[in-house]
Amino acid sequence: MKFMVFMLPTIPASYEERERLRPIGRNVERMQQMLDEVREIAIYADGAGFDALSLTEHHFHSEGLEVSVAPIPFLADLAARTQRIKLATLVMALPAWDPIRLAEEIAMLDHLSRGRFIPGIGRGYQDRRVKVLGQHYAVEGAKSDGSESDRHNREVFEEIYTIMKMAWTEDSIAYKGKYYEIPSPYEEGIRGWPVAENWTARYGVPDELDADGTLRRICVVPKPYTQPHPPLWQAFSASDETIEWCAREDILCWSLASEPSIFRALCEAYRDASARHGHGRALGDNFGAFRMVYIGETYEEAFALGASALGDAFVRYFSGFGFFEGFRRPGETGSVPITFERMVEARFAIVGTIDEVKRQIAELCDDVNPQWFGWYLDQGLMDPVQLRRQLDRFANEIIPAFGD
Repeated sequence: MKFMVFMLPTIPASYEERERLRPIGRNVERMQQMLDEVREIAIYADGAGFDALSLTEHHFHSEGLEVSVAPIPFLADLAARTQRIKLATLVMALPAWDPIRLAEEIAMLDHLSRGRFIPGIGRGYQDRRVKVLGQHYAVEGAKSDGSESDRHNREVFEEIYTIMKMAWTEDSIAYKGKYYEIPSPYEEGIRGWPVAENWTARYGVPDELDADGTLRRICVVPKPYTQPHPPLWQAFSASDETIEWCAREDILCWSLASEPSIFRALCEAYRDASARHGHGRALGDNFGAFRMVYIGETYEEAFALGASALGDAFVRYFSGFGFFEGFRRPGETGSVPITFERMVEARFAIVGTIDEVKRQIAELCDDVNPQWFGWYLDQGLMDPVQLRRQLDRFANEIIPAFGD
């Protein structure tokens, strides 16, 4: 099993400070504090044996919970401070991006990190971000409900993904889709390129220009450092369509669903879809389990630690986006209890002594053996000294017992 630490990342503050300093997301001093905390965690994780570190991409979080507006330059900063750890995004919402611009930036970070970058992609579930940054596609946040807006989001997502892969793998590209065209205008091409004859015709890709000097194709540079392109990750809750698509593309899935029988069913669905598409992944292969972890001298101490940190924020914030559906028990009807207790019962939050935490991870390995274990870290919501103790114990007592 490989181990990842995952951060939102979060402006460090108590709830009282968030209210007093609102909008704390624009507080310069606290922003610097957050950057320093994440850097320290990255450097520690690099030396402690963690295999990857990932950040979200979110925008407009005035409340300070997910201030990760530019993960690619942030990860470039972390790449310069680390030696071996993989650096990932979970996730960049494709419908809020220009496909060419994102393909370029991913390829650039792939070079800067010499192959340590793993781009995580997704459809984007928060309207506050997607409806603003994806307005040129008239797109809304993904609902995974089969609605017209949800189908439109997926259609845009898949077209952007197609263009990105072309940009990485082909020396020149031309494309006319429903939402994007290359060049633009596609039928006319780009006329009047002033250096067509003396420059591009001599030094560019041979098929960029037609006989009249009109630009008919473009060359996206740089080519990725990793060939044919960096490995891709995608986070999801429980969408059958996403599992099928990821298996087809051989993309590693990270699931927020955690109830053991449901998580196993998702892993089985991915394995079966992988076989249908000719990849032949074993159960748990190319699949990751997101979990919170809280270690204490007693179960009660560990529970209290989680309930007062990210567990509290998860209940108050992420429940609004339907994440607790991932903690529904098989056959359960009605509303899912929105409590930290339910997160523990569903095994999303693994709490207890070292032996109790080891036992739950061992059960996960025995049942499914996912390739990756992702620790949803409490940066910004837990005292940094306490968080460092948690990291130390995990690195020294958990990773040696289960790591590859």
